[in-house]
Amino acid sequence: MSDSPSATAGERPRSAPRPAVLWAIGIAGCLASGLTMSMALSSERPDPVLQGALSVWIQLPYIVGGLIAWWRRPDSRFGPLMVIAGWVAFITTLSYTTLDLPYTLAQLFDLVPVALFLQVFLAYPTGRLEHRPERLVVGVAYTASVALQIPKMLLGSSGPDSLVEVTSNPAAAHTIEQIELAILSATLVAGVALLFVRRRGTWRTTRRPITLLVNSYALALAMLAVLLISALFTWPSFETIHRIAFAALGLAPAVFLTGLLSARLARADIGDLVVALEAQPAPGDLRDAISSALRDPSVTLAYRLSETGTWADADGRPVEIPSPDPNRATTLIEREGVPMAALLHDPSLEEERELLGAVSAASGIALENARLQAELQAQIQELRQSRARVIDAEQKERQRLERNLHDGAQQRLISLSLDLGELEASVGDDPEDRARLEHARAEVRHSLEELRAIARGIHPAVLTDHGLAVALESLAKRAPMPVKLTADLDRTLPQSHEVAAYYVVSESLANVSKHAEATSATVDVTRSNGELVIEVTDDGIGRAGARPGSGLRGLADRVEALDGSLRVTSPSAGGTTVRAAIPCP
Repeated sequence: MSDSPSATAGERPRSAPRPAVLWAIGIAGCLASGLTMSMALSSERPDPVLQGALSVWIQLPYIVGGLIAWWRRPDSRFGPLMVIAGWVAFITTLSYTTLDLPYTLAQLFDLVPVALFLQVFLAYPTGRLEHRPERLVVGVAYTASVALQIPKMLLGSSGPDSLVEVTSNPAAAHTIEQIELAILSATLVAGVALLFVRRRGTWRTTRRPITLLVNSYALALAMLAVLLISALFTWPSFETIHRIAFAALGLAPAVFLTGLLSARLARADIGDLVVALEAQPAPGDLRDAISSALRDPSVTLAYRLSETGTWADADGRPVEIPSPDPNRATTLIEREGVPMAALLHDPSLEEERELLGAVSAASGIALENARLQAELQAQIQELRQSRARVIDAEQKERQRLERNLHDGAQQRLISLSLDLGELEASVGDDPEDRARLEHARAEVRHSLEELRAIARGIHPAVLTDHGLAVALESLAKRAPMPVKLTADLDRTLPQSHEVAAYYVVSESLANVSKHAEATSATVDVTRSNGELVIEVTDDGIGRAGARPGSGLRGLADRVEALDGSLRVTSPSAGGTTVRAAIPCP
């Protein structure tokens, strides 16, 4: 027996690269950073130490951070993408040298890191650009940084050490450079906007590491945009902005590594989850414990119902497991190869499969117990719905019978009464004939009254035609004892509630008339605090009850089908109170 998580969708898992490969890339990155610092110190640029340090700050963290991400999350392309960003940043530092070929190469890649950093930040966490707007923005950035850089170099803007200069036209080169900076600045601003849109959508669950990471990415892109704008308009504060922008760019990998460390610490905290599960928490507390262990407040649980194969929450209500959705991720928890529960969580947790696996394994038994409770609750919900459907079908059948009686037998009796009236006018003065005719008319009247009483018992037409208040007044007037009626209703109620209230009053007054030996009764119908309350009180002998098979038991079933309750208070000292309360928001 095993409890294992499985993603609902995804590519075939890739194995982590060999440690020797990672170490080789890492050592090469350190050597490249050393070379960058050496070239900066030997250059004639101002503040060579600071220039070299800033260059190393935006290349080495991306190489190291990318290698760690590649090792920890081989299924994601994000790690390799970070490594590439670090190495391209190194290529641009070759401009510190006076050698023609390295200098030309550095100038060719001069603004490519802008597009590459934009791609890195928008591709988190999978390393892929998932949406069309992101792909469009990044594509425009790459086009501007490469397609415009080449003609600019051909026109001689790269300096005397460039190998690709064809002609010297500084004015044309400057115009191209202005266009290039403007386009790249616009793509960076669009990238910041896309990050915040994704934060409100895909990352709206506000996992703290994710929020911090997105904020750092947005800050880095924003500062990079300000840097390009300052270059575009030749602001005097360009160097200060340059230093701040580079500092923000190098900070992003550090925040990313902090997130990885947070994930490892979360896996170390699984022991707290185990302790919490030993107390056999209720389903709601189980969700909170798992949410805390995953550090994701958006976690919800769904349980697979074995009889139907559908999904339900802890209360037995149906739950839809979302198809692949960038806003939510689903992890199935299996037992003996059969799904028993599902975690619906923040998509960023897809990158922490070890944490998901540890939480799933630790909570397997508790989730199985919760699933059994969910199945029980689902059965209770189905019973309630089944009872409601039966009562609804019964009510519709009552309405059909009442209409048939009204439109059929009652109309024929009325027609017969009219015919007898016309026949009476043609009958002579024979007393015997007239007596027989009067007797026939009386029998028709009595039959019509009985039929109308039966029709009212089957379904009160007055309720459908005039509403609950008028229908209750009709009941009070027909009662054999004085009835004080109070119907405080602020608006029309759902038909099912009006029918239930009518029958509670009707059956209660009928019981008072038959069994209570009462001299009066009181009926109060009110709607307040989201409930419809019906209370019928008499001054009779008491000792009534909602026994199986009794009319009051049938009323209780009708009220409970609407999630309400019916209580009968009938002490032997006398008097009976029937009180029904039905939720009615």
